[in-house]
Amino acid sequence: MVDLLKTLADNLACVREQIAQAAERSDRPARSVKLVAVTKYVDAATTAALLSAGCLELGESRPQQLLAKAAEPALSGAHWHLIGHLQRNKVRATLPLVDLIHSVDSLRLLSAIDTIAQEQGRQARVLLEINCSGDKEKHGLTAEEFRGLLAELSQYQAVNVCGLMTMAARTGGEQVAGKNFAALRTLRDAVAAECPLNVNLAELSMGMSHDFEVAIREGATIVRVGSRLLSGIC
Repeated sequence: MVDLLKTLADNLACVREQIAQAAERSDRPARSVKLVAVTKYVDAATTAALLSAGCLELGESRPQQLLAKAAEPALSGAHWHLIGHLQRNKVRATLPLVDLIHSVDSLRLLSAIDTIAQEQGRQARVLLEINCSGDKEKHGLTAEEFRGLLAELSQYQAVNVCGLMTMAARTGGEQVAGKNFAALRTLRDAVAAECPLNVNLAELSMGMSHDFEVAIREGATIVRVGSRLLSGIC
C-alpha cells in the first residue's frame, strides 16, 4: 500500500505540474483548470488510494460502477463526476451521488434529469456534450442541434447547465484534437449572449491523458485524466 500511495502521489504531482505549465503558457492560473481523475479502470482500493493522495475529484463512465464505489466508506470524501453516457433509467440513482454530469447529450435526458431533480428537491449540475469531431460513434449534440435547443433550456428549472463537454477525434493527433477543442470554445463564445438564466457556459470539459495540455491551450476548465495518473498501477 505504501508503494501504491507513493506512485499515485508522484503521478498526481507530475500531472498537476503539467497542468500548471500548460495553463501558464496560456496566461492562465493553474487553479483555473480542474483535474478530474478517471478511475473507471481501477478497483475501489486503488481509487481510495488516489483519494488519499489528494485527488478529490473522481470520474466514472458507468453509473453502475459509480454507485458501487460511492458506497465504499473509504471513498466518502470524493466529489463524483459522471463522465460517460447516462441512460434515463439510471438518472434517479445517479443524481444524489454526483457533483456534475458531463455527458448530457439529448433533450430527453435533460428532461428526465430535470423531472427527477425536482422530485428529489435538488439542483442538478450538468454539462451538455457536443460532438465536435463528427465521429458518428461518439455521443453528443451537433453544434447545430445545440444552437437549435438553446432557447428551450429555460424550461428546465431544476437543472443548471454549467458548460459544455467534448471528446477529440480518435485519429489525427494533437493537431486535430486542437481543432476539436477550439471548435467547442468558439461555439460557447458564439452563443454566450443568447443563454437563458439557468445556463452559464463557464465550464469547458475537454482533454484526456493524451491531449489535456492541448485542451488547456484551447480553454479547458476541466480535464479528465486517467492513464497518466495510473501509470505503473495498471
